[in-house]
Amino acid sequence: MNRFAALLGQRLRRDGVQLALWIIGIGLLALMSVIGVSGNFDSEQDRRSLLAAALANPVILLFRGLPSGADEGAFIVFLILPFLGLLAALMSTFLAVRHTRGDEEAGRTELVAATPAGRVLPVAVTAAHGLIANALVALVVTLAYVVAGLGSNGALVVGLAAAGLGITFLGVGLVAAQVMRTSRGANSLAVWITVGSLLIAGLGNAIGTPSDDLTRMESSWLAWLSPFGWGENTRAFDENAWGLALLCIVVGVILIVVSIALVAVRDVGESFVAERRGHAEASALLTTPFGLVWRLARGAILGWAIGGLIVGALATSLAGIVAEIGSTNPTIEAMLAQLGGNDIEQATVSVFFTMLGVLAACAAVQTIARARQEEAHGTAEPVLATPIARVRWLIDYLVVAAIAIVAVTGAAVLGATLGVLRQSSTASPTDAATAADLMPTVVVTAAGQAVAASVFLAITAVIFVIAPRLTIPLGWALVLVAMVLGLFGPLFGFPEWLTNLSPVAVAPHVESGVVQLSGLWWLVAVTVVGVVAALSAMRRRELAAAG
Repeated sequence: MNRFAALLGQRLRRDGVQLALWIIGIGLLALMSVIGVSGNFDSEQDRRSLLAAALANPVILLFRGLPSGADEGAFIVFLILPFLGLLAALMSTFLAVRHTRGDEEAGRTELVAATPAGRVLPVAVTAAHGLIANALVALVVTLAYVVAGLGSNGALVVGLAAAGLGITFLGVGLVAAQVMRTSRGANSLAVWITVGSLLIAGLGNAIGTPSDDLTRMESSWLAWLSPFGWGENTRAFDENAWGLALLCIVVGVILIVVSIALVAVRDVGESFVAERRGHAEASALLTTPFGLVWRLARGAILGWAIGGLIVGALATSLAGIVAEIGSTNPTIEAMLAQLGGNDIEQATVSVFFTMLGVLAACAAVQTIARARQEEAHGTAEPVLATPIARVRWLIDYLVVAAIAIVAVTGAAVLGATLGVLRQSSTASPTDAATAADLMPTVVVTAAGQAVAASVFLAITAVIFVIAPRLTIPLGWALVLVAMVLGLFGPLFGFPEWLTNLSPVAVAPHVESGVVQLSGLWWLVAVTVVGVVAALSAMRRRELAAAG
């Protein structure tokens, strides 16, 4: 067996389960989008009404795709393509960093480089690995839409667009791994570029030119600066401009070549962005184990808190707009009522704060995952060689994770307050009073989502203690499943019992002016039992190396 095949086989075996979860999840999301639209927007008039509302209030396009008509296939792509592309992009960037900078940090790259494989071949193998994964994404997405009875040409274009975005950001991840000194820095850079590209495309669509019948939007020049803008302008099931999907692939290949060139001219362990020099003396906070955990996690927590601030501001700023849309579209009104009751503005806050719960859960999971990274990299061992007990060490991570949840949800409340103040300064006294009336809903819903996020904190801690090697993939997979059930369950027509398996979907909220606490007790019970179980099991657990 030649060196390339041996390394590729090792990559595929190592990532088999993780990639299967990503690819199957993307395929299921594509399939469920068809079922959801068929069930909730079965008539062309319903679809036209939603498109007209979106084009009349372009800020909505920040969170959706590019309208290309009221045909069922084009409408489905408008709703779901950005999310399919985002998942493919995140899958690819994580894969790229894990097998390059991640292996370098763990010392595996140096061992492979000492063999005839050298230093360049592993990067080329990682690129091939990512290309295979994205080819499977294209296949499952295409099959999902063909099986659902939509046109094969449009289905193929959607599959190519999603995979093309994955390949573009595979290249981004590989370059980021060469530029940054740590896997955490490389992942952060790649994710921020990915999310920034998505927002640029959304903004470019929002300031575009709508058609006279308000069913299509021509992107502005800004959208063409983003790979997501290229993918959305393929206009599957309408123009089927597959050449733009090919453009995404070409850019990804160019970035792959750049990453190979970069790895060939730098030393193992080095980077093109130098690691920041530390202070000559440590602060008093770093004299405690808690201070060390906080120092490691504070940057990520700040990033998630900024996301919470944005979600809160949008929730109250857009509540009035969505209420106006819902009053003219019974289908949208019914969907929002499933989440938040008959008051559409309260329901809008509930919908946005479901995303807040996901962000808070991400902050908690990432903090617990940091404990696993410290353990796998060997940096936890010197800490635990001191009189600090294992249980105390884990408690510090749990406390910082809880602080992260409070920071994210608190930032959302602050953002919502700013949104209300902005409305109050420009609206009539009646509308200003209505906006201010949303604040109790904001506070209750934010607190409920904090409880929901705590469930992920507890479950991830349990996984870390009993199956440490699964901490990162399984912790993030649970958040992804909860996001799909909580955000897309009503749209896709999932049974209520299935949607309610997501903690963010059953978190306490305000419905028709009444605080609903039905899900509070099991959320609290799972959190308490999980934390106690994790701390109890940690007393008897040995350190687990990377594997």
